[in-house]
Amino acid sequence: MENKKWLVWIVATVIFVVLMIITPKIPQPQEYHDFADQRTLFFGIPNTLDVISNIPFFVIGIIGLVLCYRENYFHLRLQGELYGWTIFFVGVALVGIGSSYYHLSPNDSTLVWDRLPMTVAFTSIVAIFIIERIDEKTGTASIIPLFIAGILSILYWIFFDDLRPYALVQFVPCIVIPLMAILMPPMYTHSSYWLWAAVFYLLAKVEEAEDKSIYKLTCHVVSGHTLKHLCAAMTPVFLTLMLAKRSIIPDRKSLLEIWQVSWTQLRSKQHNTEVIECEYSSVNSST
Repeated sequence: MENKKWLVWIVATVIFVVLMIITPKIPQPQEYHDFADQRTLFFGIPNTLDVISNIPFFVIGIIGLVLCYRENYFHLRLQGELYGWTIFFVGVALVGIGSSYYHLSPNDSTLVWDRLPMTVAFTSIVAIFIIERIDEKTGTASIIPLFIAGILSILYWIFFDDLRPYALVQFVPCIVIPLMAILMPPMYTHSSYWLWAAVFYLLAKVEEAEDKSIYKLTCHVVSGHTLKHLCAAMTPVFLTLMLAKRSIIPDRKSLLEIWQVSWTQLRSKQHNTEVIECEYSSVNSST
């Protein structure tokens, strides 16, 4: 088992190195900082809505952090879980601060403080998933290496103006976590909340890409980037609700297995209904 774990890390490292060799460098485009909504609406805050729309990150981050330690409100059984969720909620709260700071004056220097806490949140989520779905010991041991990998991806971008490592840190979890949530048996109930969190994050990325189009479509009321912040903040909201509601599953089944059983039962129910209707229609009503 231990050899298999090392094999996974070696394969992941080899894949990363190969991708770095075969893919071209991705510099930070300066037009990224040219957001649609640059209005100063009140209190002299530049880019007002893009700045204040980060407040939900700070609020949910602080709430989640407090509940982690308030008489173990989330019923975290494993020490690794407590470490992982603590880092996650700290990262989320710092996103609220760092992203607000960036949007006051968007440029490469301030963008660092936007991306750094996001990377912390992403890497901690991966470690949490390993703890819950694969192995507690492996997941706990991966918290620090993943955290360091995230920091290194930011440093690589700063010094080499290359976004490839950061892109992997950000987007690989977006693919791997929903797949793991569907295919691997969870330790707790309410596993579907992971998928809702992923859906809102995906929606946020679409809104980010359509920043100017949405701003135009809403007659310059709200931009896609502002909506992106609000949708992305729903990700930690759903995960916080999941933590508050979930309980341990004695008989662990993946979401895929649950869906397959539900689909089979639905098909069986439909089949029985058809049989009953056929039997009913065959009755002779003549007197």
